[in-house]
Amino acid sequence: MVITCLKGDATCPQARGTKIVCHVCNDLGKWGKGFVLAVSRRWKEPEAAYRTWAAAGLKLGEVQFVQVEPHIWVANMVGQRGVRTGSSGPPIRYAAVAACLRHVAQKALELGASVHMPRIGCGLAGGEWSRIEPLVEEHLCGRGVAVTVYDFG
Repeated sequence: MVITCLKGDATCPQARGTKIVCHVCNDLGKWGKGFVLAVSRRWKEPEAAYRTWAAAGLKLGEVQFVQVEPHIWVANMVGQRGVRTGSSGPPIRYAAVAACLRHVAQKALELGASVHMPRIGCGLAGGEWSRIEPLVEEHLCGRGVAVTVYDFG
């Protein structure tokens, strides 16, 4: 399997069958900037579920799966420490993203789902696609999961 790249909106996944839309969240319970705005415009459930989950405490590397349509799930992936660049660099945590992707692969295999995402972790989280892409290839494509990455525009 290889990553398919398309121009478009990851909240409108282009595939048949069951789909998982992935995005990276922070560990503070903050929701309101970046790709999550597109998620919230399309579906209300992921934000509500994330806020409830955050009240119990979030841990890096965890994933919350929220079913938003009969054949679409959203994966809230905690792969970002905080929301600002500090002395330890940007908020992205690559090891946490890798752990999240392992969870997503397992869920995708259970559901027979394809995975859809923007260039996760590369916006507000400050990550580099050159470091994220190999994680996607290893943990999703390497397990036989079809992945589509969307570039908006």
